[in-house]
Amino acid sequence: MRTLKVDLGEHSYPIHIGAELLTRPELITSLLGPTNVVVTDTRVAPLYLTALQTAIGDHITDAVVLPEGEANKTIDGVMHIIDTLTLSACGRDTVLVALGGGVIGDMTGFAASIYLRGVDFIQIPTTLLAQVDASVGGKTGVNHEHGKNLIGAFHQPRCVVADTLTLRSLDPRQYRAGLAEVIKHALLADAGFFDWLENNMTALLEQDSAALDHAIARCCEIKAEVVAKDEREQGLRAVLNLGHTFAHAIECDTAFRWLHGEAVATGLVLAARLSHVQGLIDRDTVRRIRALVEAAGLPVQAPEISAENWRAWMRVDKKSAAGKLRFVLLDAIGQAHLAGDVSAAGLDEVLHGAHL
Repeated sequence: MRTLKVDLGEHSYPIHIGAELLTRPELITSLLGPTNVVVTDTRVAPLYLTALQTAIGDHITDAVVLPEGEANKTIDGVMHIIDTLTLSACGRDTVLVALGGGVIGDMTGFAASIYLRGVDFIQIPTTLLAQVDASVGGKTGVNHEHGKNLIGAFHQPRCVVADTLTLRSLDPRQYRAGLAEVIKHALLADAGFFDWLENNMTALLEQDSAALDHAIARCCEIKAEVVAKDEREQGLRAVLNLGHTFAHAIECDTAFRWLHGEAVATGLVLAARLSHVQGLIDRDTVRRIRALVEAAGLPVQAPEISAENWRAWMRVDKKSAAGKLRFVLLDAIGQAHLAGDVSAAGLDEVLHGAHL
């Protein structure tokens, strides 16, 4: 097991990464309260709920099983969690335990942030995307019909327990989707890690344990460092949204038929192309980024979306300021910044060829 720390003063917490961590109750029992409610979904519950119940036994007071999928990441799902808490008269010493992927982590964290003005929660991510990104950093929330993650709050977990053995139960599509966030972390902060990914993508696709442990740990290190400097996304943390302005538009326009990681993968390629159009990186760098995304078995072309819809979805992007779109752009592999001076013609050029 490897343990990292998200350094946020009194809100600091550990990230435990390793195999068979669900069988190690000591990692979380000291953080539990007199009442503890597990939140999971219809896919994960049959796989891991019993194992968690066996591990921490009588500590679990109740379990909420929600429908799986991004389309179900709604305020109604959060209200279902809160209904369970209120019906059981759960107090402020209640702890919620998120057992699942990013959707479950986001909804559980948001419910924890608003119930009785805030209770503790623990993240036990079971997807690659959640282990390398969604479970770390305290962003919680749900989608709205007009955009992705428009309702939410910052609420840090007490700890993150990433059991890498749970990744074996992912279908190949879900697993590959997580690799998009791995590539994103390398692009925004670590050129050496990007080089490593180019040389080790086959090992990652085969779920080689050593390669997987290294990739998850490096992503968590990068995200923890950024979050420690800018917990509430006032500036630097926005770079973690590399590719996401495009990705959220793709997700919303396809009614979430594209997985988040698939949309992010294409978003990374579009962000690279926009960075090139803006004169920041050369064509060879764009080709290199596209090649790595393709090597991960991920899409590099967006579905056909009208220019009107692209802009409509982008207008509600959380990075927008003073009515202007802002994008995370690349200065080089391993270096990114938030830009508010993207030319309309340059953006049109990228969007025109997004699905070609």
